[in-house]
Amino acid sequence: MEYTLEIDETPETIAGGTGILLLHPSTGETDRIDTDFLKVDTDHFLVVSTRTTAREVKQKLEYYDVDEERAEILDTLSIERGYSRRKTDTVHYVAAPDDIDGIVEHIEGFLSEHDGKLRISFDSVTELAYYAGDDDALEAVERILNLLEEYDAVGLFHLSEDPHDDAVVDAFREQFAGIIDLDEDGSVDADF
Repeated sequence: MEYTLEIDETPETIAGGTGILLLHPSTGETDRIDTDFLKVDTDHFLVVSTRTTAREVKQKLEYYDVDEERAEILDTLSIERGYSRRKTDTVHYVAAPDDIDGIVEHIEGFLSEHDGKLRISFDSVTELAYYAGDDDALEAVERILNLLEEYDAVGLFHLSEDPHDDAVVDAFREQFAGIIDLDEDGSVDADF
């Protein structure tokens, strides 16, 4: 299956099973790229958030005019931080941002329960590594990329370069078929 991409400097389409690493200096411009990734050629998408709560994800989708009817959100922060939460058909929770098994199991459940073109946005791998450690984050990404391949889905994974040393960033880079490099000024370089 082919998926359309409408992000500057990227190919017009990518094959199902493709994972894209979004490297960025800070979180400023990532919302635009994330929502451009989710808007097009998608039947259902899952936003896995280790950086913001489900409420903040919903606000982002609304602000960028992304069809929330196709959205599911996995909030990894609210339970641990003691925020109020309401589980719905489209908003789900795991106990903590380092609950890697819970996150991966939820992603697999999402992929197995939906048909058509499926996208996953993982925001952010940096936060996952902060809570779970670099090695566990690398392993989690590998597991999720295998699921994308198995279910012919595509994914966008956010990684801020600033907190990681070069060897860790390189280890993440090696896992991905596509890399989008976002500069401070909002310009994009892509390597697929």
